[in-house]
Amino acid sequence: MSADDAADEAADDTSIVTGDETYTASVVGGTGFTGGELLRILSGHPDFEVVQATSRSADNMTVGRSHPNLRGLDLRFSDPDDLESVDVLFSATPHGVSMGQVDEYFEAADAVVDLSADFRLPAAELYDEWYDGHTSPEYLERAEYALPEINRENLPGADLIAGGGCNATATMLGLKPLVDAGALGPDSGEVVVDVKVGSSEGGAGGGAASSHPERSGVVRPYAPTGHRHEAEIEAYLGLDVSFTVHAVEMVRGASATCHVFPDEPVSKADLWQAYRGAYADEPFMRIVSGGGGVYRYPEPKAVAGTNYGEVGFELDPGNRRIVVFSAIDNMMKGSAGQAVHAANVALGLPETAGLEFQGLHPVGSP
Repeated sequence: MSADDAADEAADDTSIVTGDETYTASVVGGTGFTGGELLRILSGHPDFEVVQATSRSADNMTVGRSHPNLRGLDLRFSDPDDLESVDVLFSATPHGVSMGQVDEYFEAADAVVDLSADFRLPAAELYDEWYDGHTSPEYLERAEYALPEINRENLPGADLIAGGGCNATATMLGLKPLVDAGALGPDSGEVVVDVKVGSSEGGAGGGAASSHPERSGVVRPYAPTGHRHEAEIEAYLGLDVSFTVHAVEMVRGASATCHVFPDEPVSKADLWQAYRGAYADEPFMRIVSGGGGVYRYPEPKAVAGTNYGEVGFELDPGNRRIVVFSAIDNMMKGSAGQAVHAANVALGLPETAGLEFQGLHPVGSP
Protein backbone atom coordinates (compact mmCIF):
# COMPACT_ATOMS: atom_id res chain seq x y z
CA MET A 1 0.00 0.00 0.00
CA SER A 2 1.38 3.42 -0.91
CA ALA A 3 1.67 6.26 1.59
CA ASP A 4 -1.09 8.12 -0.28
CA ASP A 5 -3.37 5.07 -0.15
CA ALA A 6 -2.72 4.67 3.56
CA ALA A 7 -3.54 8.32 4.17
CA ASP A 8 -6.78 8.01 2.19
CA GLU A 9 -7.75 4.90 4.14
CA ALA A 10 -7.07 6.64 7.45
CA ALA A 11 -9.17 9.60 6.36
CA ASP A 12 -12.07 7.28 5.54
CA ASP A 13 -11.85 5.50 8.91
CA THR A 14 -14.44 7.10 11.22
CA SER A 15 -13.84 4.81 14.18
CA ILE A 16 -12.10 6.03 17.30
CA VAL A 17 -8.61 4.88 18.20
CA THR A 18 -8.46 2.70 21.31
CA GLY A 19 -5.55 1.91 23.55
CA ASP A 20 -4.06 2.13 27.02
CA GLU A 21 -4.28 5.84 27.69
CA THR A 22 -6.28 8.52 29.46
CA TYR A 23 -9.02 10.05 27.34
CA THR A 24 -10.06 13.68 27.59
CA ALA A 25 -13.80 14.32 27.79
CA SER A 26 -16.27 17.18 27.75
CA VAL A 27 -19.90 17.33 28.80
CA VAL A 28 -22.18 19.60 26.79
CA GLY A 29 -25.30 20.54 28.73
CA GLY A 30 -23.67 20.06 32.09
CA THR A 31 -26.23 21.74 34.36
CA GLY A 32 -29.00 19.18 33.82
CA PHE A 33 -29.54 16.10 35.94
CA THR A 34 -27.94 13.70 33.46
CA GLY A 35 -25.14 16.19 32.79
CA GLY A 36 -24.42 16.17 36.50
CA GLU A 37 -24.44 12.38 36.58
CA LEU A 38 -21.99 12.30 33.66
CA LEU A 39 -19.66 14.68 35.47
CA ARG A 40 -19.90 12.61 38.65
CA ILE A 41 -19.06 9.37 36.84
CA LEU A 42 -16.34 10.78 34.60
CA SER A 43 -14.61 12.69 37.39
CA GLY A 44 -14.07 9.39 39.20
CA HIS A 45 -13.34 7.34 36.10
CA PRO A 46 -9.79 5.96 35.99
CA ASP A 47 -9.47 6.42 32.23
CA PHE A 48 -11.14 9.82 31.63
CA GLU A 49 -10.12 13.38 32.38
CA VAL A 50 -12.95 15.92 32.26
CA VAL A 51 -11.60 19.11 30.72
CA GLN A 52 -14.81 20.99 29.92
CA ALA A 53 -18.45 21.24 30.94
CA THR A 54 -20.66 23.69 29.07
CA SER A 55 -23.77 25.69 29.91
CA ARG A 56 -25.11 28.92 28.49
CA SER A 57 -27.10 29.77 31.60
CA ALA A 58 -24.26 29.03 34.04
CA ASP A 59 -21.27 30.23 31.99
CA ASN A 60 -18.20 30.73 34.24
CA MET A 61 -20.02 29.41 37.33
CA THR A 62 -18.60 26.49 39.25
CA VAL A 63 -19.96 23.01 38.60
CA GLY A 64 -20.70 22.72 42.32
CA ARG A 65 -23.21 25.54 42.10
CA SER A 66 -25.52 23.35 39.99
CA HIS A 67 -24.46 20.01 41.45
CA PRO A 68 -23.69 20.36 45.17
CA ASN A 69 -22.36 16.80 45.34
CA LEU A 70 -19.58 17.94 42.98
CA ARG A 71 -18.37 20.95 44.96
CA GLY A 72 -14.96 19.35 45.16
CA LEU A 73 -14.60 19.28 41.38
CA ASP A 74 -12.35 22.14 40.25
CA LEU A 75 -14.23 23.00 37.06
CA ARG A 76 -16.31 25.90 35.78
CA PHE A 77 -18.95 25.86 33.09
CA SER A 78 -18.02 27.46 29.78
CA ASP A 79 -19.96 28.59 26.74
CA PRO A 80 -20.95 25.71 24.40
CA ASP A 81 -19.90 27.82 21.41
CA ASP A 82 -16.28 27.51 22.60
CA LEU A 83 -15.76 23.76 22.55
CA GLU A 84 -12.32 22.48 23.46
CA SER A 85 -10.65 19.68 21.55
CA VAL A 86 -11.24 16.36 23.33
CA ASP A 87 -11.23 12.66 22.66
CA VAL A 88 -14.88 12.10 23.63
CA LEU A 89 -17.72 14.61 23.79
CA PHE A 90 -20.80 13.65 25.83
CA SER A 91 -23.90 15.64 24.91
CA ALA A 92 -26.64 15.88 27.55
CA THR A 93 -28.79 18.40 25.73
CA PRO A 94 -32.54 18.38 25.02
CA HIS A 95 -33.90 16.63 21.95
CA GLY A 96 -33.15 18.49 18.74
CA VAL A 97 -29.92 20.19 19.84
CA SER A 98 -27.36 17.52 18.95
CA MET A 99 -28.69 16.85 15.47
CA GLY A 100 -28.17 20.53 14.71
CA GLN A 101 -24.70 20.69 16.29
CA VAL A 102 -23.24 17.31 15.37
CA ASP A 103 -20.86 18.71 12.75
CA GLU A 104 -19.43 21.12 15.35
CA TYR A 105 -19.19 18.29 17.85
CA PHE A 106 -17.06 16.23 15.49
CA GLU A 107 -14.82 19.22 14.78
CA ALA A 108 -14.05 19.24 18.50
CA ALA A 109 -14.01 15.52 19.31
CA ASP A 110 -13.00 12.17 17.89
CA ALA A 111 -16.16 10.54 19.27
CA VAL A 112 -19.58 11.79 20.31
CA VAL A 113 -21.90 10.15 22.84
CA ASP A 114 -25.36 11.69 22.65
CA LEU A 115 -27.83 11.16 25.50
CA SER A 116 -30.85 12.69 23.76
CA ALA A 117 -33.20 10.99 21.32
CA ASP A 118 -31.46 12.54 18.30
CA PHE A 119 -29.67 9.47 16.95
CA ARG A 120 -31.22 6.51 18.77
CA LEU A 121 -33.58 5.46 15.98
CA PRO A 122 -32.01 3.86 12.90
CA ALA A 123 -33.98 5.55 10.08
CA ALA A 124 -35.17 9.03 9.17
CA GLU A 125 -38.73 7.84 8.50
CA LEU A 126 -39.00 6.80 12.13
CA TYR A 127 -38.24 10.38 13.17
CA ASP A 128 -40.94 11.56 10.79
CA GLU A 129 -43.38 9.19 12.49
CA TRP A 130 -42.41 9.54 16.15
CA TYR A 131 -40.70 12.93 16.46
CA ASP A 132 -40.61 16.05 14.28
CA GLY A 133 -38.32 14.77 11.56
CA HIS A 134 -34.52 14.85 11.50
CA THR A 135 -32.18 17.57 10.26
CA SER A 136 -29.04 15.39 9.99
CA PRO A 137 -30.29 12.02 8.73
CA GLU A 138 -26.92 11.22 7.15
CA TYR A 139 -25.61 10.46 10.66
CA LEU A 140 -28.26 7.87 11.58
CA GLU A 141 -26.57 4.96 9.84
CA ARG A 142 -23.29 5.89 11.51
CA ALA A 143 -24.76 5.94 15.03
CA GLU A 144 -24.67 2.90 17.30
CA TYR A 145 -27.29 2.28 19.98
CA ALA A 146 -25.65 2.65 23.38
CA LEU A 147 -27.21 -0.15 25.44
CA PRO A 148 -24.48 -2.84 25.54
CA GLU A 149 -26.88 -5.63 26.50
CA ILE A 150 -28.64 -5.01 23.18
CA ASN A 151 -25.84 -3.81 20.88
CA ARG A 152 -22.46 -4.71 22.41
CA GLU A 153 -21.07 -6.33 19.26
CA ASN A 154 -21.38 -3.11 17.27
CA LEU A 155 -19.97 -0.69 19.85
CA PRO A 156 -16.18 -1.34 19.68
CA GLY A 157 -14.61 1.52 17.72
CA ALA A 158 -17.91 3.39 17.27
CA ASP A 159 -17.49 7.16 17.05
CA LEU A 160 -21.17 8.16 17.32
CA ILE A 161 -23.06 6.53 20.16
CA ALA A 162 -26.76 7.15 20.79
CA GLY A 163 -28.12 6.72 24.30
CA GLY A 164 -31.34 4.78 24.72
CA GLY A 165 -34.50 6.07 26.33
CA CYS A 166 -34.89 5.11 29.99
CA ASN A 167 -38.39 3.64 29.61
CA ALA A 168 -37.34 1.67 26.56
CA THR A 169 -34.21 0.50 28.37
CA ALA A 170 -36.15 -0.86 31.34
CA THR A 171 -38.63 -2.59 29.06
CA MET A 172 -36.11 -4.13 26.68
CA LEU A 173 -33.91 -5.45 29.48
CA GLY A 174 -36.95 -7.27 30.83
CA LEU A 175 -38.10 -8.72 27.50
CA LYS A 176 -34.80 -9.44 25.74
CA PRO A 177 -34.27 -12.91 27.29
CA LEU A 178 -37.68 -14.02 26.00
CA VAL A 179 -36.84 -12.74 22.52
CA ASP A 180 -33.45 -14.48 22.58
CA ALA A 181 -35.09 -17.74 23.69
CA GLY A 182 -37.66 -17.60 20.88
CA ALA A 183 -40.61 -17.13 23.22
CA LEU A 184 -41.35 -13.69 21.75
CA GLY A 185 -41.22 -12.35 18.24
CA PRO A 186 -43.09 -10.22 15.71
CA ASP A 187 -45.85 -12.83 15.40
CA SER A 188 -46.23 -13.55 19.12
CA GLY A 189 -49.23 -12.71 21.22
CA GLU A 190 -49.86 -9.31 22.75
CA VAL A 191 -47.29 -7.76 25.08
CA VAL A 192 -48.67 -5.18 27.53
CA VAL A 193 -46.12 -2.90 29.21
CA ASP A 194 -46.76 -0.59 32.16
CA VAL A 195 -43.86 1.66 33.22
CA LYS A 196 -43.68 3.82 36.35
CA VAL A 197 -41.07 6.57 36.43
CA GLY A 198 -39.60 9.10 38.83
CA SER A 199 -39.73 12.87 38.53
CA SER A 200 -36.09 13.21 37.43
CA GLU A 201 -37.17 11.87 34.03
CA GLY A 202 -38.63 15.33 33.39
CA GLY A 203 -35.18 16.88 33.73
CA ALA A 204 -33.98 19.84 35.78
CA GLY A 205 -36.55 22.06 34.05
CA GLY A 206 -39.40 19.58 34.23
CA GLY A 207 -42.09 22.21 34.78
CA ALA A 208 -45.29 22.20 36.82
CA ALA A 209 -46.01 18.49 36.41
CA SER A 210 -42.73 17.59 38.09
CA SER A 211 -42.89 20.11 40.94
CA HIS A 212 -43.00 18.50 44.36
CA PRO A 213 -46.52 19.64 45.40
CA GLU A 214 -48.01 18.35 42.14
CA ARG A 215 -45.98 15.15 42.05
CA SER A 216 -46.56 14.19 45.67
CA GLY A 217 -48.76 11.14 46.11
CA VAL A 218 -49.56 10.65 42.42
CA VAL A 219 -49.77 7.64 40.16
CA ARG A 220 -50.47 9.70 37.05
CA PRO A 221 -50.73 8.28 33.52
CA TYR A 222 -48.90 10.71 31.26
CA ALA A 223 -48.45 8.59 28.13
CA PRO A 224 -51.40 6.17 27.94
CA THR A 225 -50.66 5.37 24.28
CA GLY A 226 -48.19 6.32 21.58
CA HIS A 227 -45.10 6.86 23.74
CA ARG A 228 -42.04 7.58 21.60
CA HIS A 229 -40.00 4.86 23.28
CA GLU A 230 -42.21 2.27 21.59
CA ALA A 231 -40.20 3.00 18.44
CA GLU A 232 -36.98 1.80 20.10
CA ILE A 233 -38.57 -1.38 21.36
CA GLU A 234 -39.78 -2.21 17.88
CA ALA A 235 -36.50 -1.21 16.23
CA TYR A 236 -34.18 -3.18 18.52
CA LEU A 237 -36.32 -6.06 19.78
CA GLY A 238 -38.72 -6.39 16.85
CA LEU A 239 -41.72 -6.18 19.17
CA ASP A 240 -44.91 -4.17 18.83
CA VAL A 241 -46.05 -3.56 22.41
CA SER A 242 -49.03 -1.93 24.12
CA PHE A 243 -47.18 0.64 26.21
CA THR A 244 -48.29 2.97 29.02
CA VAL A 245 -46.23 5.17 31.33
CA HIS A 246 -47.18 6.52 34.79
CA ALA A 247 -45.51 9.30 36.73
CA VAL A 248 -45.23 8.31 40.40
CA GLU A 249 -43.91 9.86 43.61
CA MET A 250 -40.32 8.79 43.14
CA VAL A 251 -37.27 10.89 42.24
CA ARG A 252 -34.99 8.31 40.62
CA GLY A 253 -36.04 5.14 38.89
CA ALA A 254 -38.02 3.42 36.17
CA SER A 255 -39.93 0.22 36.81
CA ALA A 256 -41.50 -1.80 33.98
CA THR A 257 -44.12 -4.53 34.39
CA CYS A 258 -44.62 -6.49 31.17
CA HIS A 259 -47.51 -8.92 30.64
CA VAL A 260 -46.55 -11.49 28.02
CA PHE A 261 -48.99 -14.00 26.49
CA PRO A 262 -46.85 -16.58 24.65
CA ASP A 263 -48.29 -18.78 21.93
CA GLU A 264 -47.16 -21.93 23.73
CA PRO A 265 -47.13 -22.69 27.47
CA VAL A 266 -43.80 -22.24 29.22
CA SER A 267 -42.46 -23.49 32.52
CA LYS A 268 -40.64 -21.74 35.34
CA ALA A 269 -37.55 -23.75 34.40
CA ASP A 270 -37.80 -22.38 30.84
CA LEU A 271 -37.84 -18.85 32.20
CA TRP A 272 -34.85 -19.37 34.47
CA GLN A 273 -32.93 -20.87 31.57
CA ALA A 274 -33.80 -17.90 29.33
CA TYR A 275 -32.86 -15.22 31.84
CA ARG A 276 -29.72 -16.92 33.09
CA GLY A 277 -28.66 -17.57 29.51
CA ALA A 278 -29.11 -13.91 28.60
CA TYR A 279 -27.56 -12.28 31.65
CA ALA A 280 -25.17 -14.70 33.37
CA ASP A 281 -22.15 -12.88 31.92
CA GLU A 282 -23.55 -9.34 31.98
CA PRO A 283 -21.68 -7.23 34.56
CA PHE A 284 -24.62 -4.93 35.34
CA MET A 285 -27.61 -7.27 35.29
CA ARG A 286 -29.17 -8.99 38.31
CA ILE A 287 -31.95 -11.58 38.28
CA VAL A 288 -34.30 -10.97 41.21
CA SER A 289 -37.25 -13.30 41.01
CA GLY A 290 -39.30 -14.28 44.03
CA GLY A 291 -36.52 -14.95 46.52
CA GLY A 292 -36.59 -14.21 50.23
CA GLY A 293 -36.54 -10.93 52.10
CA VAL A 294 -38.39 -7.68 51.50
CA TYR A 295 -37.10 -7.02 47.98
CA ARG A 296 -38.27 -10.18 46.21
CA TYR A 297 -38.69 -8.60 42.77
CA PRO A 298 -36.87 -5.80 40.89
CA GLU A 299 -37.09 -2.49 42.70
CA PRO A 300 -35.79 0.95 41.59
CA LYS A 301 -34.86 1.78 45.18
CA ALA A 302 -32.37 -1.11 45.21
CA VAL A 303 -30.47 0.20 42.17
CA ALA A 304 -30.68 3.96 42.86
CA GLY A 305 -27.48 5.71 41.85
CA THR A 306 -26.06 2.62 40.14
CA ASN A 307 -25.68 1.32 36.61
CA TYR A 308 -27.32 -1.97 37.54
CA GLY A 309 -30.53 -3.31 36.07
CA GLU A 310 -32.71 -5.85 37.85
CA VAL A 311 -35.04 -8.26 36.07
CA GLY A 312 -37.43 -10.88 37.35
CA PHE A 313 -40.54 -12.80 36.39
CA GLU A 314 -43.53 -14.73 37.61
CA LEU A 315 -45.71 -17.29 35.85
CA ASP A 316 -49.50 -17.35 35.99
CA PRO A 317 -51.22 -20.62 36.93
CA GLY A 318 -51.85 -22.39 33.66
CA ASN A 319 -48.54 -21.13 32.26
CA ARG A 320 -50.18 -18.82 29.70
CA ARG A 321 -49.14 -15.42 31.09
CA ILE A 322 -45.61 -14.37 32.00
CA VAL A 323 -45.29 -11.28 34.19
CA VAL A 324 -41.86 -9.70 33.72
CA PHE A 325 -40.47 -7.07 36.09
CA SER A 326 -37.49 -4.82 35.50
CA ALA A 327 -36.04 -1.85 37.36
CA ILE A 328 -33.30 0.69 36.64
CA ASP A 329 -32.15 4.10 37.79
CA ASN A 330 -33.40 6.23 34.91
CA MET A 331 -30.47 8.66 35.13
CA MET A 332 -27.84 5.92 35.36
CA LYS A 333 -28.67 2.69 33.51
CA GLY A 334 -31.26 4.69 31.58
CA SER A 335 -28.95 7.56 30.62
CA ALA A 336 -25.54 8.65 31.97
CA GLY A 337 -24.38 5.24 33.21
CA GLN A 338 -25.44 3.60 29.97
CA ALA A 339 -23.52 6.27 28.02
CA VAL A 340 -20.29 5.71 29.96
CA HIS A 341 -20.72 1.92 29.76
CA ALA A 342 -21.05 2.21 25.97
CA ALA A 343 -18.01 4.50 25.79
CA ASN A 344 -16.01 1.96 27.80
CA VAL A 345 -16.90 -0.73 25.28
CA ALA A 346 -16.18 1.53 22.31
CA LEU A 347 -12.74 2.44 23.65
CA GLY A 348 -11.80 -1.08 24.69
CA LEU A 349 -11.76 -0.17 28.40
CA PRO A 350 -12.97 -2.45 31.20
CA GLU A 351 -16.75 -2.33 30.98
CA THR A 352 -17.22 -1.59 34.66
CA ALA A 353 -14.67 1.24 34.81
CA GLY A 354 -16.14 4.22 36.66
CA LEU A 355 -19.40 2.37 37.27
CA GLU A 356 -18.63 0.12 40.22
CA PHE A 357 -20.90 1.85 42.77
CA GLN A 358 -23.14 -0.79 44.34
CA GLY A 359 -25.81 1.53 45.76
CA LEU A 360 -26.96 2.20 49.31
CA HIS A 361 -29.32 0.53 51.75
CA PRO A 362 -31.36 1.85 53.38
CA VAL A 363 -32.07 4.98 51.38
CA GLY A 364 -34.93 7.43 51.26
CA SER A 365 -36.68 8.36 48.05
CA PRO A 366 -34.74 6.62 45.24
